[in-house]
Amino acid sequence: MKKVLQHKQLIVAGVWLLVLVSVLYVYFFHQEFLHVQFARIAETSIFLAYAVLLLVGSLRGFVLIPATYLIVLGLLFFPPWPLYFIIVAGIMISSVSVYYFSEFLHLDLLFENKYHRQVAWVRRGLEKYELPIIIGWSACPFLPTDLICYICGTLRVDMSKFLLGLFIGETIMCGVYIFVGHRIMEYLQVAPLLQ
Repeated sequence: MKKVLQHKQLIVAGVWLLVLVSVLYVYFFHQEFLHVQFARIAETSIFLAYAVLLLVGSLRGFVLIPATYLIVLGLLFFPPWPLYFIIVAGIMISSVSVYYFSEFLHLDLLFENKYHRQVAWVRRGLEKYELPIIIGWSACPFLPTDLICYICGTLRVDMSKFLLGLFIGETIMCGVYIFVGHRIMEYLQVAPLLQ
């Protein structure tokens, strides 16, 4: 039984790795492809475009793509308020997924190797100040939110505190990015494609 479970985990990890490599390849080397495809979806139906943005936002934590990229892409297509709600909802779904599945997908190895000092520092701080650290980390644009989700998941931080802190921090950060970005686009006289 244990052998079967290990094989299943290897298969899931292999598929996840394949998807991760594929998405990162497209993300770094074929961004224009993403823009064209999303424009086609948006022309078909605005609700389909919202659904695709929410789906991508919900899954982006598994492929470690920052939400900032989705915000920039979204600013080109959507008015600020619907974009704000969709981005925040996608971040919350993605973060809860990372919280629950980080150990199963072995994200701990990736984060421990890539962000060893930050992981140790956050773990020590979370033992004393869970909510303020989660809020501050989530609101800081230079810190990867998926990292705090992983750490909270492995430490089994209370889910209500985790969600509250994440929600407060992300709504602040997303609000600044989206509404300031929208004002800049208005100043440059660039209107979102879907009004």
